[in-house]
Formats: sequence, structure tokens, C-alpha cells
Amino acid sequence: MTDNVLSDLPPAVATTSSPAAHLKRPLRRKGVIIAHEKSWKRSSIWTLQVAIFIALIGGWELATRLGLIDPFFWSSPSRIYHAFIIVIGEGTLFQDTWFTFKATIIGFLLGSAIGAVIGLSLWWSINAAAVVQPYIVVFNAVPKIALGPLIILIFGIGISSKIALAVAFTAVITALAAYAGVRAVDDDLVKLTLSLGGRRRDVFLKIVVPSAMPWITSSLHINIGLALAGAIAGEFISSQYGLGKIIMYAGSTYDMALIWVGIIILALLAIVLYGAVNWLEHKFTRGQNVKTI
Repeated sequence: MTDNVLSDLPPAVATTSSPAAHLKRPLRRKGVIIAHEKSWKRSSIWTLQVAIFIALIGGWELATRLGLIDPFFWSSPSRIYHAFIIVIGEGTLFQDTWFTFKATIIGFLLGSAIGAVIGLSLWWSINAAAVVQPYIVVFNAVPKIALGPLIILIFGIGISSKIALAVAFTAVITALAAYAGVRAVDDDLVKLTLSLGGRRRDVFLKIVVPSAMPWITSSLHINIGLALAGAIAGEFISSQYGLGKIIMYAGSTYDMALIWVGIIILALLAIVLYGAVNWLEHKFTRGQNVKTI
């Protein structure tokens, strides 16, 4: 009887209606066969990454030599290399890199700490959180680069203004992340702690802060890039030192190779900072099941 019913159905319905058919047919999703992807070896991944990098650099150089792209606007790897050698010979590159690095690190640490304190402190009062939250949201929506000229006038053209801009870029992100972590705390766990004789201070230190820590540390990956952007933005506006100053000077003199030198050093600096943040995150979230991209 069942075979007769299945024979009268369309082929697609007949095959999907039978449990045995699911065992024989490969699992499909929108026409794509779902197969188990085997992880590559780390050496294979590194080899492919290096090959892609070499292909990009070689293709770029070849395209400029063949006239496919204008070297005046795009420069070339060989010109960038010569510009890098010249900057190294002048002896100011390390000083400018250290200036940007110092402003970024200090602004990142201060901004993250200030934001975490603000976000965590909102747990103590629902009414205070309701009052302060719109201001945090509005400040987050305001483009921080618009505050640049004002901060430069207040703090001067030294490193203080770059740190202040980095703090403005990062503090609000950490505050929002910390407040989201506070709101995600398990209410039942809080009630249980209070019922067992715990005080609000115990709940805050032993439940709220550890529960919000993964939220705070997850914002650090965003903050390190924002802190670097804030420091560079301050150097773009006015500065005596820094990689942003080098890029602005190169742009004003149409030295495209020198612009790329500044961009490449910024990229290397960002990699170092991102690696440091990864180490910091693993240190703070040790023993917790936290996955990052």
C-alpha cells in the first residue's frame, strides 16, 4: 500500500518522504552538497598567504612597468622601497612611529578603562542608567573626527590631543559593551546570592564584573583599531610627529611612495597591536568559553 502511494507522488516528494531515502541521498541545502571540510595544515595556510602576497606585489610592479596603471597615482613597490630606505636614512621614522604607538596605547587603555567603569557603574541604579544611556548613544553616533579641531585647540598639538581623540573614539564602545554585559547578568543568580546573605557589593564583584568581562574584552578588538584611528586623525589635523604627519606631508607634496610607506608601517603597527590585544583577551578570559574571530 505504501509503495503504491509513493509511486503516485512526484519523484521529489516520493524520495523526501521516505526515511530510507535520506540515508542514501547526500544531504543537500539549496542545491549544495554539505561536505565535511578538512582543516588545512598551518604550513599550507602560511604558504598560500605568502604566495598571494608575492602575487599582489609582483602584479603591482608589473602593471606599473607595462603602463597598465599610472605610477604617479599608485606608485610601485620598487619606488616604495626606495622611499623607505630614504626615510630610514633620515632617522625620523622610529621617532614618528613611537609617537603614534604611544598615543594609541595610552588612549586605548584610558578609553577602555573609562568606558568599562561607566558601563559597569550603570548596574547600581536603573534610574541612573535610564538617564545616562541616551547621552552615551548620542555621543556614539556623533562622528568623533568632528571633535578633532576642538580637542586640538584645548590640548594643543602635542601627544595629549592625540590621546584625547583616541579616548573619545574608544570609551563609548567599551561603555556600551559593558552595559550590555551588565544587562545580560542572570537575575536568578543575583537573587540566589542575595538570599544566601550576600551584599550588593558581593553581587557586583563576584557576578556582575565576571559576567560582563567577556563583553568588555570583545570590544577591545574594535577599540585598538579605533584608538589608532583617533591618534592618526589628531596627527592629520595638526602634529609635529607621527605617522599621520608623514602621510599628510607626503600628500601635500604628491609623494605617493612616501604615502604608501606610512600606510605600510601603520598596517604593521596595527598587526602588533592586534596581537597584543589577543594576548590581553586570553589573559582576562582564561577559563571562560569565549570564542573570537
